[in-house]
Amino acid sequence: MIETTVIGGGCFWCVEAAFKQLDGVKNVTPGYAGGHSENPTYREVCNAGTGHAEVVKIEYDGSEISYEDILELFFKIHDPTTKNKEGPDKGAQYRSIILYLNEKQREKAENFIDSKQKEYADKIMTEIELMDEFYPAEEKHQNYFEKNAKNIYCKTYIKPKVEKAREFEN
Repeated sequence: MIETTVIGGGCFWCVEAAFKQLDGVKNVTPGYAGGHSENPTYREVCNAGTGHAEVVKIEYDGSEISYEDILELFFKIHDPTTKNKEGPDKGAQYRSIILYLNEKQREKAENFIDSKQKEYADKIMTEIELMDEFYPAEEKHQNYFEKNAKNIYCKTYIKPKVEKAREFEN
């Protein structure tokens, strides 16, 4: 059965590329969610006027990979203890966020964060919010790593996350 979750942990290029490595993940779509404006653009989100975060919508086969495994990799590829920052990217659009689609996901996300807190010296800042509307990012942001693997940002920030995902066992 195909299930869906939406998460954000910094630049969506990084999160998209990492999750595409996992068995059971069928589709990963970068986009925007968690804000107040309709049909935001990358420029609008980056200018902080929309309230949206850069996120990815992950469609996965729940019989091949669990929601908890998705969350586990999510925490391995970003720092959930920083507020509005991941690597060189700063601003509320880069916040750590889990957007749940149903109460079961909300409960699992809350329990996951509660259990993970003991592994971190600093407080986990990941927000948990009800998913309202997901807006796919513009085409040039889809499959960004595959299209731009030689780009310095890709080599420096995305590739290490992709490598962590390739080592991840679910």
